[in-house]
Amino acid sequence: MLAPAMDDDAKLHCLIEIPRGSRNKYEWDAELQAIKLNRFLFSSVVYPTDYGFITDTLGPKGEALDALVCVSAATFPGCLIAVRAVAVLRMTDEEGQSDKLVCVPTDDPSWDEIEDLDDMPAQLRTEIQHFYSMYKQPEGKDVDIQGWDGHEAAAEAIDAGRRRFQEERS
Repeated sequence: MLAPAMDDDAKLHCLIEIPRGSRNKYEWDAELQAIKLNRFLFSSVVYPTDYGFITDTLGPKGEALDALVCVSAATFPGCLIAVRAVAVLRMTDEEGQSDKLVCVPTDDPSWDEIEDLDDMPAQLRTEIQHFYSMYKQPEGKDVDIQGWDGHEAAAEAIDAGRRRFQEERS
């Protein structure tokens, strides 16, 4: 069983599937209770942040909410990080709406001043948006980037995701 989405200190938990700098696409397999290799990226690009999901949440498609975690150094698949959400990258892909929460580690002072979208370095936002706009192109799949929303939209998405998770369990 994974850690709850939020602990007693109101910290969110993100389970990392893919470390920053990787071309491997790993995914959590709930049935196996393990992370497995899904595929190698067809593009010669790497993930600009750690990538995973917020535990104990469900998005509109029934999967946990995707999360990008801005880290100073890559972690590893299976690493659980306490995070706070600061923004949302809105996008659609071949499966529909596929928003990405952008988070920062709560226990890394390098990210303490990042509370909202406007606090994020412009270069980091550009790298994230560029990566997601083109990483599936060699597979013949299109991604439509719809833009960014800030902390408030991220908090609303998490609240809705936690409610869906609780309703599913009831």
